[in-house]
Amino acid sequence: MTYISNINNNMNLNKILKKNDLKRDEIEFLLSLSDPVDIQKLFEHAYQVKCNNVSNKVYLRGIIEFSNICIKDCNYCGIRKSNKNVKRFQMDKEEIVNAAVWAYENNYGSVVLQSGERCDPEFICFVEDILKAIKAKTDNKLGITISLGEQTKETYQRWFTAGAHRYLLRIESSNPEIYSRLHPSDCSFQERVNCLSYLRATGYQVGTGVMIGIPGQTFANLADDLLFFQEQDIDMIGMGPYIPHHETPTADEAGNFNSETQLTLGLKMIAVTRIVLKNINIAAATALQALKYDGREMGLKAGANIIMPNVSDTKYRESYQLYDNKPCLDENSTQCKSCLTNRVLGMGEEIEFGKWGDSLHFKARCK
Repeated sequence: MTYISNINNNMNLNKILKKNDLKRDEIEFLLSLSDPVDIQKLFEHAYQVKCNNVSNKVYLRGIIEFSNICIKDCNYCGIRKSNKNVKRFQMDKEEIVNAAVWAYENNYGSVVLQSGERCDPEFICFVEDILKAIKAKTDNKLGITISLGEQTKETYQRWFTAGAHRYLLRIESSNPEIYSRLHPSDCSFQERVNCLSYLRATGYQVGTGVMIGIPGQTFANLADDLLFFQEQDIDMIGMGPYIPHHETPTADEAGNFNSETQLTLGLKMIAVTRIVLKNINIAAATALQALKYDGREMGLKAGANIIMPNVSDTKYRESYQLYDNKPCLDENSTQCKSCLTNRVLGMGEEIEFGKWGDSLHFKARCK
């Protein structure tokens, strides 16, 4: 789904990895690596950069996917509003708070609240009440990330005041043309960028990310995405390989989808992001595991330091699939915790239970 740049023959991998600041063509070169030995060298270097800047500690974010009701009709998303074949749901307040309390009692340190996008007053108040209830039930000790799409500055402030302190708003692509292909005409690239500025001004740790390996995307596009993260002074990254959902327009453009190619490209993007941005938080996305059983662990070895186990009730998981073949649909929260813990510890990483794991980049930015 991407092309290999002609600059490959003019650069030396070892020299680039020794540099502290990389130029655009050097970033593109690293993303275009195709030799398995070179790719492994890239991953090992990125892992060392991670250890030097944020340690080998892994932080858990229990993700609660509390509603698939969405006002958006994004061309790649399985819960887009025009998909009539998905069973719509919204967890009630008690269910959401109980899931968050479970995460707190099981020493997760943080949760992520995610849903389809809405901006009506009822939804805004609902989220505000949930945030306040979670903080009260956990004695203000549970960290909260929210990922609820584009909102007004006032809404972002209300949710921040109520207890959220991180916000993930993925750009999906920093290229306006690609962005417009992924989204319907009522979605504005500039408004998405504006929202990132609103979040930063409000005081959130700001996260964004892209889909990797979108049909028509190039290594140059991905290099620009990474530079966008840098220019926006992003604190945390949530990105993953593109996986088609059969009920979407974009799936028709995917052609001969290759899981191995997508996985490798996703891991390379994690590695190069770590090398360039050093002290940010990077999630090993669930999409990596959708492509390979130990994909998330591979993400940690390529430079990621965050994993987001699903703590939603299993009865809702089948209906919250942004892409096909999402893993862990039938594993309850306890099973997910046990499985992931054993796998992460088994690869030599250390899990920081009970810690928020705030972005070190954010801390440095706010000094």
